[in-house]
Amino acid sequence: MPISMIESSIFKDMFGTAAMREVFDDAATLRRYTDTEIALAKVQGELGVIPKAAADAIIARADSSKLDMVELKRETEIVGYPILPLVHQISKMCGPEGEYLHWGATTQDIMDTATVLQVRDGLAIIERDLDELDAILDQMSLQYRDSPMAGRTHLQHALPITFGYKAAVWLLMVRRHRERLAQLKPRVLIGQFGGAAGTLASLGDQGLAVQEALMKELGLGSAPVTWHVARDGLVETIQFLALVTGSLGKIALDIMLMMTNELGEAFEPFVKGRGASSTMPQKRNPISCELMLSASKAVRQHAGLALDAMVQDFERATGPWHIEWSAIPESFILTAGALKQAKFMLSGLEVDTKRMLKNLDLSGGLIVAEAVMMGLAPHIGRQTAHDVVYDACRITSIQGKKLAEVLYQDKTVSDKLDRATIDRLCDPANYLGAAPQMVDRMRAWNKA
Repeated sequence: MPISMIESSIFKDMFGTAAMREVFDDAATLRRYTDTEIALAKVQGELGVIPKAAADAIIARADSSKLDMVELKRETEIVGYPILPLVHQISKMCGPEGEYLHWGATTQDIMDTATVLQVRDGLAIIERDLDELDAILDQMSLQYRDSPMAGRTHLQHALPITFGYKAAVWLLMVRRHRERLAQLKPRVLIGQFGGAAGTLASLGDQGLAVQEALMKELGLGSAPVTWHVARDGLVETIQFLALVTGSLGKIALDIMLMMTNELGEAFEPFVKGRGASSTMPQKRNPISCELMLSASKAVRQHAGLALDAMVQDFERATGPWHIEWSAIPESFILTAGALKQAKFMLSGLEVDTKRMLKNLDLSGGLIVAEAVMMGLAPHIGRQTAHDVVYDACRITSIQGKKLAEVLYQDKTVSDKLDRATIDRLCDPANYLGAAPQMVDRMRAWNKA
């Protein structure tokens, strides 16, 4: 068993995606550290904080691809952080001018800003995936707008719905996640530059000007005060990913239950051998759903860890910061993997509307007991109608009859309702409520 599913050469593309790994791998991380150092030197050269020639040399010569990884690893293990080892190597690359590298910065400035740049890239991938998933669910809700099926509460038949209505509920979650993503960006995509204790003291009266210019150069927002120990922005990002994967987990659970032999209403796309068993040739296991559900649970754990890491001491923390180093990249990779599985599974979902209709009739009409009660209530009162229909439902269940047959034979009912009316009330397709109209409203709501 590998140490991590998201790095395993066997499992990594089941639990994640290559695109998201490339955002957070070692090469990308070191590149973002270097990008931040280069941007800092550039703006400091323009502002006259360091010589322009030094800034030009750093811009021209700093190259993360030329780092000695063995030496970087060795020194990082001694220092405890990778920035001082990185600065040692890059300053040598830049020659004498490298003495001006990292001017007025502290390790956490570089690491936090690099992390935010990676978060920006990661959110762009998540945003594209959510847009694609939105389109898939929008089409699904339209296609099955009027396809009746059993609505279930507490795992039992409740009232008829449509499969389009179910898909529209899934779509609602995705639309709200897209809205959340747009709203969190201004709070999250804020760079870090505060110096040793966050006050920029080493830069004198130029500190705030450098900070503003650096963030503009990197395309990031600027905070009014250093956020070394105010981690709510990054933590919000992980909570957002937990919400996304939580919704995907709910969708996965629905489909997994619908794939059971007892229901047989929907199935993951057929690919020869996918979901097969090593011993049972008949098996068609819900592989994508299982991966989505697994991701939802794992990211939820990271969300809890991130919340715990918010409690930091004084102006620079002694430990909690390190939790983010695993929680952030792993949450992004698992979320991207779950979204990939969701897009594959839902875009090719096999829906059996005939089986849905058959299942609607499993209870012999009990699923529309409320419809009968409401149709009878104007004639004998709601509570009396409830008791009459309740008794009829008991007889239907015990004797294995159809609800309509029992109602025909109940004089209290037949004196008020003729057979055509009873048949109409007992047809699940006639008791869909506003489900189709809700599909229309959902598809039109907040559509970007």
